[in-house]
Amino acid sequence: MLSVARGPTNAEIAEELRITLSTVKTHVAALMNKLGARNRVEVAMWAYETKRVQE
Repeated sequence: MLSVARGPTNAEIAEELRITLSTVKTHVAALMNKLGARNRVEVAMWAYETKRVQE
């Protein structure tokens, strides 16, 4: 679910992965909860800092 770190909307992620918007929202919320992130920016920062996503 590190597509979030690249900056697309939930709808764009759903289309790319061919899953429902509801599923994307559920996974994003679960990821934010696990990371203790308050928003998507913090998820992106974590992804880059831990080298989960390359520039």
